Amino acid sequence: MKHIIFDQQRVIPSKVVCIGRNYVEHIKELDNEIPSDMVIFNKPNSSISDTLRYFDTDCRFEGELCLLVKNGKIAGLGLGLDLTHAALQNRLKHKGLPWERAKAFDGSAVLSAFVPFEGALNDLHFELCHNHTLVQHAHYDLMMYKPDEIIEEIQQFMTLEEYDIIMTGTPKGVGTYQKGALFEMKLFNKEKLLLTSSWKAK
Repeated sequence: MKHIIFDQQRVIPSKVVCIGRNYVEHIKELDNEIPSDMVIFNKPNSSISDTLRYFDTDCRFEGELCLLVKNGKIAGLGLGLDLTHAALQNRLKHKGLPWERAKAFDGSAVLSAFVPFEGALNDLHFELCHNHTLVQHAHYDLMMYKPDEIIEEIQQFMTLEEYDIIMTGTPKGVGTYQKGALFEMKLFNKEKLLLTSSWKAK
């Protein structure tokens, strides 16, 4: 089983629960419809990685704020790249088929270490640089569904096990990447830097 680092300890999430279409500007950039209900899908434990791999020219990165769940509540924060085989996902969506082949493949949830957090979530924001250029920036206020709403919605039909991860959706600025591409993500609470993580595509 794949593990992550939380508070400098190895822990094993059973799954990664992902929220789709949670930022309006991202929905517009992909020419999707704003959903009437929260879009939720899963990535298995086998998708988790701390290494960013290059897959092909069609593979898209999506930077996301990640939540770690313990005792049914948000206990930690992290950052991640949700990788997507974009053309394949579009074909699956067009046919009304599930997204797993495009979203849940091995190595598709590239995650940072996680840090404990008990403060106010509404002051959180993150940024993602691709090859030293800022490409994504997101603030709590831009999220259609806030973290507490997300937890409540998921728990209506699915058990969140200890150390499960929630990827809360991506803001505008997604794109493809090449082998050797460098990504750096930073998570802030107001102006305080909580976490930084970097990956180089292998």
